[in-house]
Amino acid sequence: MTEYERSRTMPALPEHVFDQAANVDQLDNWLPEALHVHAEELPAVTVHEDRTDEDTSALLRAEKDQMRLEWGTREQGSYAGWLQVAGIGSGASEVTVHLSFFDESHDPGEKPVNDALDRSLERLEGQVRMRVDNVAG
Repeated sequence: MTEYERSRTMPALPEHVFDQAANVDQLDNWLPEALHVHAEELPAVTVHEDRTDEDTSALLRAEKDQMRLEWGTREQGSYAGWLQVAGIGSGASEVTVHLSFFDESHDPGEKPVNDALDRSLERLEGQVRMRVDNVAG
């Protein structure tokens, strides 16, 4: 099993960050560009990966009271992940994303995964900033 984890501080309350991250209709706006999520009957989702042009059955659960998203593949159990939002005071939050690859053949490697996680967190922060700026202004 291989695991990866990245964190980023965001200038918004944890509830605002979690609401953006957990919005199923907007997941494509912050997930890696090559992944597209189609919600079925939650927690069931289908994830399309552009790189392989394949659809994968997955699960996505949002635990608002814990400020946590959890996901993973349904049938093969080769991949899982979670996103955790925590308040750090002064109206800011820390977002941590963790990925676990149980099947090494699904692991793209350390640099591509860390780069994708960093870009995803950056894109999520951009969404959060737009929302917070729109609410404030």
